[in-house]
Formats: sequence, C-alpha cells, structure tokens
Amino acid sequence: MESPPNFTPLFFFISLTLTLTISTIVSANSEGDALYTLKRTLSDPYNVLQSWDPTLVSPCTWFHVTCNQNNRVTRLDLGNSNLSGHLVPELGKLEHLQYLELYKNNIHGVIPPELGNLKNLISLDLYNNNISGTVPPSLGNLKNLVFLRLNDNRLTGPIPKELVGLPNLKVVDVSSNDLCGTIPTSGPFEHIPWNNGENEHLYTAMSILLLRFVLL
Repeated sequence: MESPPNFTPLFFFISLTLTLTISTIVSANSEGDALYTLKRTLSDPYNVLQSWDPTLVSPCTWFHVTCNQNNRVTRLDLGNSNLSGHLVPELGKLEHLQYLELYKNNIHGVIPPELGNLKNLISLDLYNNNISGTVPPSLGNLKNLVFLRLNDNRLTGPIPKELVGLPNLKVVDVSSNDLCGTIPTSGPFEHIPWNNGENEHLYTAMSILLLRFVLL
C-alpha cells in the first residue's frame, strides 16, 4: 500500500511565503499610517500630497516618497513645497528612512525626539522653516547621519553634547537660530575650521548666527 504524499515541505514553503508577504504589507501599512498622520497636520495649498491615499496597500506609489526593493520607505522629499504645519512623532516609525527633506517650508513647532529612532537616517534637512524649541539630544542616536541642516529656524538652547558621538557627521548647519551655550569640541566637532580667533568654547545667540561648517 502506497503511503500518502508528504506535503509538509510545500506547506512550510507556502506558510513562510504568506508570512513574509503579510509582514511586508503590515510594515508598509504602518509606514503609510505614519505618513498620513503627517499629511493630516499639514496645510497643503498646492495639493503636493494629493496622491497620499491611505486606502492603498503601500505608500510606495505616493509622490515624493521613495521605497527600497522591500517596499520600505527610504526617502521623503518635500523640500520647497509650500507646506505649513508641524512634524509628528509618528515619523520615528519610518525605521528604514535615509533622507528626510522638509526644507524651505513653513513648518513650525518642535523637532520630535522620536526622530532619534531613525537609525538609518543619512540626511536631516529642516532648514528655512519656523521650527522652535531645542535640538533634541536623541539625534545623537543617528549613527549613520552625514548631513544635519537646521539653519534658519527659531531653535533655542545648546547644541546637544550627544551629537559628539556621531561618527559619520560631515556637514552641520545650525546658523540663523537663537542657540546659546557651549560648542562641542570633541568627536567630529574637533575639525570645525574656526576663523578670526573666535572662541571655540563659548558662543552667544549672536555668534551662533555664524555657526556653519563642514566637518572634514
């Protein structure tokens, strides 16, 4: 008598495939939810975000959103889009995000500390907005960060000492804010090209207007 065929390997393969597919869809939906939360807080007079439809399975078809081959969001390009509103903590859920480009808008409010969860972030460009509050120390968690441009806002307080631990940081611009306190002088900041005998240890709200440098 013949034994019944063994479907176990096939069943395992199908189950694994379905699990991975469902996991990808869930992740895409989670990222879509985070981006849609951002959209709901923004005024968008030119309908730049019109394609951001929350009923779609994935945000990867939305304009100004770039995904990798696994349908995870890696870029958000909304610079110079005439948007106004504030940033949302949910942006910290975009764990594969590498580029967050929101420069030259009218973003106000504070920088959410949750942006420190974006461990793959390479570029954080929030310059030329109306952002207030302090620079979150949690940005010191962004070990892959290369470009940090926060200039031309209304930021206050010191440059967080936690930024000293960013090994890949090359370009920093925090000029035209109301920062004060002590400038970090170790880690990547030790290569700041000070000129005209400027005191590298202390700065005032006036001198920070000139703090723009490239870390070589």
